[in-house]
Order: sequence, then C-alpha cells, then structure tokens
Amino acid sequence: MAGERPKKTQPHQAALDGTDLAILAALTEDGRMTNAALAARAGVAESTCAYRVRALREAGVLTAVRAHLSPEALGRPLHAIIKVRLGSHSRELVHHLYDRLVALPGVLTVFHVGGDDDFLLHVAVAGPEALRDLILEHVTVHPMVRQTETQLVFEVREGRGLLPG
Repeated sequence: MAGERPKKTQPHQAALDGTDLAILAALTEDGRMTNAALAARAGVAESTCAYRVRALREAGVLTAVRAHLSPEALGRPLHAIIKVRLGSHSRELVHHLYDRLVALPGVLTVFHVGGDDDFLLHVAVAGPEALRDLILEHVTVHPMVRQTETQLVFEVREGRGLLPG
C-alpha cells in the first residue's frame, strides 16, 4: 500500500537448498514462467515446485515478481541520480518526505542513506526540461530540503544479483 513502510524485522538467513536456488534463478530470469516449466527447470514435480514457491514467499525470500519496464520505450530515456540533503531530520518529516519522493512520477528508486546526503533518487524522465521541472516543482520546494545535486546517468546495467554461482 502506498505510504506504508515495511515493518522492521530481525533479519535471518533462510536455509536454501539446490532446488530453492534453481527455482529462484529461473524466476529471476523469467518471472512469468509457468509452474510446469519451473518444475521442469528445477527437476522436481509440479506439486513440489508449487509448495517450494509458496514456502519461499512465506519465508520472505521471494517478495515479488514484477514486470521490468523500459523507460526508453515509455518515452523517458534520460536517467539521473538526484542527491538530496536535508536541513532538518525530524523522524516524522523525513518519513513524510520519503513517502512523497517515492510517489513522484518517473522516480525508479529512492535510497534513504547515511553520509553527506540523505536521499538518492534514481529517476527516468523525457528530457532535460522534465528533469528540471521534477527537481524544482517536487523536490526543492519541500521545506526540509536544503540542497540537491544532479548527476546524469550515461548507462545502466543490472548487477549479478543475490544468488550464488
């Protein structure tokens, strides 16, 4: 639900075996894979595969399967990272700003970070004017925002991810 922050829980590492890892690797490559195809890929019966996927969800290992959209194909070829520094750090106001930032159109990811900056926004916009408007009309207008710095992104590559091997 929008505006809801994930509950803080004590992290624990799930005990994953080869079948779990095979299922996760297959879903990482193609989240639309049918249970039958997934079971064949993992080398288990369909009922076992369905049970394992359900168990991975319940354990919090598999949190979502989403479509990956192309910003370029949707008319937003310009990527940027916007660094945001705050002038004050009231917990309630920081959470309020965080909720506002993640709700902005074109915002792909918002990181709440420690260090000199307080937030890093990865955005995709139609062009330089849209980037300027996003910053001036939605970010710098917030009374807590003291400073922003924008870096253009020339290329984006996804990392290897969390699975071994």
